[in-house]
Amino acid sequence: MKICVLVKEVPDAAVEKRINPQTGRMDRAGERALNPYDTHAIEAAMQVREGGVVEVDEIVAVTMGPSTAVRALHKAVSLGADRSVHLSDDALAGSDVAATGYALAKVLSRESPDLVLLGQQSDDGECYTIGAVVADHLMMPSLTQVIKMDVAEGSLRCERQAEYGYDTVDIKLPAVISVGDAINEPRYPSLKAIMGAKKKPLDALAIADADIEADRVGEAGSKVVCGAFKAPPEKSGGTIIEDEDTNDTVEKIVAWLDERKLLS
Repeated sequence: MKICVLVKEVPDAAVEKRINPQTGRMDRAGERALNPYDTHAIEAAMQVREGGVVEVDEIVAVTMGPSTAVRALHKAVSLGADRSVHLSDDALAGSDVAATGYALAKVLSRESPDLVLLGQQSDDGECYTIGAVVADHLMMPSLTQVIKMDVAEGSLRCERQAEYGYDTVDIKLPAVISVGDAINEPRYPSLKAIMGAKKKPLDALAIADADIEADRVGEAGSKVVCGAFKAPPEKSGGTIIEDEDTNDTVEKIVAWLDERKLLS
């Protein structure tokens, strides 16, 4: 079995997320890191390998992003991936979810995986839909919010979270599975794995290498057009009532509520 894991470089959780008003895109100038939700997908791939039910020949981390995204791939390799693929090209800048899904599917088609795993969402866009878009292009079945995965030869039995409870679904391989963060607890990479990550094979691709049509990616190939962005108006500060005299404080609170017709 060959498993491909889609990963993404995102702004660090400690960095305030902002939109660049000139480009209409997220400002990614600050510190960046591997999308934390994708670490659960890597761990799921590792558990399939270690489970021994099927033989996993290779785990490949795949990303699309600027040159800095190579650090996310190094992290993915330190967590267990055998090698990585980096799709990076100026023509990809400004791609929306549809264009990104198309481009990633073209890269994955080169790899011919038996199973594609990814996190339930990215920590920046949080759109939840990239797995379904990729699966549609690859013409593979897809499941989202998977929190348990039992592997058999040529199939999976998955438990997924739903609005009304849990679904148990049998799905044939190859397939695209978006895992929820409740599926596992990602391991910490060893020092040896961290030091050796940069030495693992990394395949760098431009759009021409993956037979990606330039007019189907980037701003030109995207369906979403961002309008003007501006910060919401600042709210006035709240009223603070010091409790020096309990009776007086209660009267002030009641008066404040009554003034706003919040008392029945």
